[in-house]
Amino acid sequence: MDLPPPGDIALVVGGALAAGFVNGLTGTGYALAALGFWLHAMSPVTAAPLVAICSVTGHLQSLPRIWAGLHWPRLWPFLLAGVIGVPIGTALLDHIHVQPLKLGVGILLIVYCSWMGFMRHPPLVRGGGRPADGAIGFIGGVMGGMASLSGPAPTIWIQLRGWNKDEQRGVNQPFNMAVLATALVSALVAGFLDRTFFVWAALCVPTTLVGAHLGLILYGRVNDAQFRKIVLVMLSLSGVTLIVSAL
Repeated sequence: MDLPPPGDIALVVGGALAAGFVNGLTGTGYALAALGFWLHAMSPVTAAPLVAICSVTGHLQSLPRIWAGLHWPRLWPFLLAGVIGVPIGTALLDHIHVQPLKLGVGILLIVYCSWMGFMRHPPLVRGGGRPADGAIGFIGGVMGGMASLSGPAPTIWIQLRGWNKDEQRGVNQPFNMAVLATALVSALVAGFLDRTFFVWAALCVPTTLVGAHLGLILYGRVNDAQFRKIVLVMLSLSGVTLIVSAL
């Protein structure tokens, strides 16, 4: 199979580098950063599993760095519910209009980030315990199965929990890795991993690792307050991207 046109290669590799950097810095956001580039050069059927394999690879590279933030009693409700939610979201694809969903999520992200940006002392959610965490993980899994949007719900919830950057990363990264790995297996079973996918994967996975490494270096140099601001900016840009793509 011939290589894609040089212009498409430049666009897709640039998207992989940018998305890898965002993922390495925050532990989430790969899909929203990459798809703005990739959907100009490939179909959504190819782009979705490509997001999954690149994001999971980037997560695996940086997992040893954030291992200290992992707290399994806190993490497992998100993971279990998220993995259960993925096939449900996939099954709902035929019954849900994805574009209005993206528009609604985009507006929600911008409103949330604007509100949190003006709060001198952000509110904290102490109650709910593991059932509430599991419910958020389930929402993330369903959204991931429907529209590759596994990240926003747990990212917002974890901020409201008031956890430090290592604790946030210790939930976000394994959660997104598990949800996207499940999505990748689903794509394999469905027969979506064709030769075109593997050509793009050979180009994007190494580039993603470079971007993720650079993002991880910056992650080690920011404090909790700076990390919170970076996540809010990332969520705001994600909201704008979703609104533009929906319209």
